[in-house]
Amino acid sequence: MDLGIRGRVAVVAGSSQGLGRAIAGALAAEGADLVINSRSREKLMTVKSEIVEETGARVEVAACDLTPADGAAELIAAAESAFGKVDILVTNTGGPPAGMFEDHSVEVWDEAIQQNFNSVVNLVRAALPGMKTRRWGRIVNVTSVSVKQPVKGLILSNAIRAGVTGFAKTISNEVAEFNVTVNNVLPGFTRTERLIHLAEAVAERDGITVDDAYAGWTEEIPMARLGEPCELGSVAAFLCSEHASYVTGQSIAVDGGWIKGLI
Repeated sequence: MDLGIRGRVAVVAGSSQGLGRAIAGALAAEGADLVINSRSREKLMTVKSEIVEETGARVEVAACDLTPADGAAELIAAAESAFGKVDILVTNTGGPPAGMFEDHSVEVWDEAIQQNFNSVVNLVRAALPGMKTRRWGRIVNVTSVSVKQPVKGLILSNAIRAGVTGFAKTISNEVAEFNVTVNNVLPGFTRTERLIHLAEAVAERDGITVDDAYAGWTEEIPMARLGEPCELGSVAAFLCSEHASYVTGQSIAVDGGWIKGLI
């Protein structure tokens, strides 16, 4: 299926590894011009070379930290300077630390809110005016299955990513008339560096091995396996496509059936 986004300009935050890298690769394979982002220019240059070799896409890098308020504006400005516009925005940030409520100080909460909520708001604020003017845009936020079914020991993610979901649903209604869609993808337990850290945290908390932590998650997943980043990347790319033009305000889980709720 041709997703109809050849020549569209896509900005993918947090795309030097893991889920962001997979989404960037999926969009590039569909012919989108790409701006990839993380704090490490060295990692980005490696990813750029890989994607160009794999797809032949036009790829620019923007090494900037999205935690400060001006980081988002810097990223969108870099994309507009390189390609003249931003059609597709994928917000994606590293997950906050694992732990129970009393494990986290006020400072840790503030940092997590800035990284995982405010950065999303600031990116959308910077990219949205151009999308509305051109009457075409796709915004996809990478959140978590925890917004539908809280995960034990992830209170920061459970709370803050739910806030992103509320923000996305509300703004999707505000911008729908401009042919701008806003959706969320909810990764389940997927083979990324983030999952390694979570497994280590679970192992320490419960007094088990890392392998036992993986086995426990796998037992809860109807498909009886962990997800692969490319599987989420494909779903995100579809939501950025012409074919998904009537899909907005949705939170779509890519979790092998882990979420037990009906919706």
